[in-house]
Amino acid sequence: MAQNYYNSLYYKPIVESTSEILNYIEQRRSGKITSLQTRWNKFNKQCMGGIEPNTVYTIAGISGSGKSSFVNSLETDLFELNPNVDFCVLNFNLEMLSSKQIGRKLSYRLKKTTAELYSSYGHTKLTDQDVENIKKEAENINKYDIYYVDVSGTVDEIRETILKFMQNEGKRKWVIIILDHVLLTKGRAGEDERTMISKLQYMFMEIKKYGKNTIIQISQMNRNIESVDRISNFTMHYPMRTDLFGADVIYQISDYVIILHRPQTLGITSYGPKHRPVEGYIYMHLLKNREGRLGIIPFTDNLKYNSIEETEIPEDNESNNEEIKTLF
Repeated sequence: MAQNYYNSLYYKPIVESTSEILNYIEQRRSGKITSLQTRWNKFNKQCMGGIEPNTVYTIAGISGSGKSSFVNSLETDLFELNPNVDFCVLNFNLEMLSSKQIGRKLSYRLKKTTAELYSSYGHTKLTDQDVENIKKEAENINKYDIYYVDVSGTVDEIRETILKFMQNEGKRKWVIIILDHVLLTKGRAGEDERTMISKLQYMFMEIKKYGKNTIIQISQMNRNIESVDRISNFTMHYPMRTDLFGADVIYQISDYVIILHRPQTLGITSYGPKHRPVEGYIYMHLLKNREGRLGIIPFTDNLKYNSIEETEIPEDNESNNEEIKTLF
């Protein structure tokens, strides 16, 4: 007797999957598929050349670690460094007004603090020439193919917005989807945060397989890393998987889990087992890298201009130098 399998999931023979990966390998070899380069060479080397398609990146850190500034400058740099790649950005900018994000871009480009740009109390007011320079940079920024969503929504609303965007403004383009940040997504009535996070992650797992897109989500750390025991014990300074809020599902779904850490903000004066310097440093910890190695990349703290720069760590002995070579 014939049966109807209405709830059956789609399955395909192995030859189809093999054909897909062989095609991907050839297109990578010929340069038809490339990663979007960033200005951080060590980051590019660790992450398959930069930002990859059909991939989920999670950027996390405690408040003030520079994660939003990192993603903001990343968004700008992708357009500057990859002019021949047809891509666009859909940015769910839930934490700040998008206009303030543009202010951060201007700060980064003009090397002026936002307090200076906004003529804050105690700062010299902008000159006419300053205003002309700002307008010129604003014109350059306006050329970027970026769209902002300033209002929060549920997981279902975010999903429908992404699909609508990919069928319209992002049609036939590589779509970079940015969510800043995970905990500002709305849950349904009676839904707790962890349930909402799980739904969001499984939605992203579905979306990353639809067309050509990349998902970059900003998330938060829990308070464990700020405990007195962790701060006073140098062997426990480094962020761990369990420090990530909603760690299990986010870690499972993400292809890359990247933690930005500013130990100086916690009162740490010497960082980790190798006693790395803290003043003026931010450390990027790659806790998950589906296609490569884990490691730590040091950055200089230039957050007053909303940017961070890769750097080298001054080492005291050969063992430390060897560790750096191993990681990088």
